[in-house]
Order: sequence, then structure tokens, then C-alpha cells
Amino acid sequence: MRFISFEHNDRSSWGALIDNQIVDLGVHIGGDLKKAIAHDHLATAITVAQKTQPSLMLSAVRLKPPIPTPEKIACIGVNYANRNAEYNDGSEAPSKPSLFMRTPDSLTSHNGYLLRPPESEQLDYEGEIVVVIGKAGRRIQQQEAYEHIAGLTIMNEGTIRDWLRHSKFNVTQGKNFYHSGSVGPWLVSADEFSAQNYENMRVITRVNGEERQNDTTANMMFPINFLIAYLSQFYLLKPGDLIATGTPNGAGARFNPPKWLKPGDTVEVEVEGIGILRNEVIDEKV
Repeated sequence: MRFISFEHNDRSSWGALIDNQIVDLGVHIGGDLKKAIAHDHLATAITVAQKTQPSLMLSAVRLKPPIPTPEKIACIGVNYANRNAEYNDGSEAPSKPSLFMRTPDSLTSHNGYLLRPPESEQLDYEGEIVVVIGKAGRRIQQQEAYEHIAGLTIMNEGTIRDWLRHSKFNVTQGKNFYHSGSVGPWLVSADEFSAQNYENMRVITRVNGEERQNDTTANMMFPINFLIAYLSQFYLLKPGDLIATGTPNGAGARFNPPKWLKPGDTVEVEVEGIGILRNEVIDEKV
């Protein structure tokens, strides 16, 4: 089932989306989507949604990120084999995943504006599949990792490319400009996926309708269950934590000349089984 977080008439809530109609679960269950996940109430939410008449149209609300306040947003870099080869630096494939963190306000929602900051014109896109943790865990075994997933969503892991190189050993600056990326439009619950889905899901990114990225998770160097197991060695993974699993080749920086995002551009990230995350680019007002 698709679960959303939204605002309507200055009220924040969450709900289930059924044929573009919303069952307002904030009214019927209370709390928010993160709390529902933490208390293992998604199965109950599905039952309530199936028995309750929708009260809102999707077009009447403003979507928020599915998990508006995650404790952790862990992002994996260079995780598709083709993307590693794209760097063309002669290096071997890495033995461990690359990791960096994002802050919640670096991401806007579906249909929110991506902001190109005045500090740089090098705003880039990166389409990614995002795992939402459903069950807390530490030192999770890889064969048990899928049991810790609440569902999946999508991220445009937007990047300010020249700010990635402001420091020798990290990329944090270029990954955390306000509303430089997006996440959404909803969370699709884990009961909609099998292990085979996780291991061969297609992600496509389009800019103004032009396909830029197209690959499947079958080409990940570090698959989803490995990432969960690896991160849980040092993190206590908690319900609502996000893991952005890496982007395929075809980011704007890899074209000659580079294809940076500019005001008026529309970016769509599509993942089979989830949907399409769509955003327009504007200049940030200062």
C-alpha cells in the first residue's frame, strides 16, 4: 500500500493512498507515519484503510516527504558497477560502500521546488531507490535484512558538484544545500515487494523528458540486504531511518560538456513498483 505524509488546511497528517484518494489515518489511528512504523502499526493501517471510505483527493493536499523527520539519512555513493566504471580512473571496484549523510531539510517533497543556490550553477540530479527502516536493529545478519524494511520510496539525491570538492576527505557540503534534492512521493509498504524485487528493480531518471539514467539494482555492487547489514554494524538502525542506495551512471556531471540543472527544468525519477518523483528547478531567492 502507498502511504503519504501531507498537509491539508494547515493541518499535518498521514494517510493511505487508494486510486488518488486518501484515507486520513491521522484521524483514524493518530500519530504520524514514522510513529506507525515504530509501533509496528502498518499492517493495522492497511486494514483500516481497506475498510474506510476515503475523505480527501490527492489533488487537494500538499505532499510532504514520506518520513518528514528521519533521524538518519544515510546515502551510499558509487554503488552501481557502471557508475564505478564511469569514473574511468583505473581503480578497482571498492570492497566497502562509500557513505555520507544528509539532513532532512536538504530534501523537498514531490512537486516541491529544487533550489539552485546562488553559490553555484552546478546543480545535478541522482535518481535513487530509498529503503525506509521498519524494525530497529544492530548487527543485522544479511539473510535477515529484508525483515527490517518498512517500505521503499524514491530520492533525487541532488548535488552541488563543485562543493563536493571543498574539502579533501568528504562530500558533505555539496550534498546538503537546502532543498537541493527531493524524496517521495510516498512510501510503498514492504508487503508489496519480494526479495526478487529488491534485487532487480529498475530506476530511471529523466530531465525534461530526456532519459538520463536507466539501470537496475541487479547491477549494484552492494545490494540492499548487504547495505542494511553493513550499516547496522556501527549504527543502531531505527524505524523511519532512510538509506539512499546509490545512483546509476548518467548524472549531469558525466556529460561533455556537463548538463547542469537550470531553472525551468523538470526532473523525474521513476522506480518500478513505487512510482514517479517529480520536481521543477528554480533559483533560490536570497
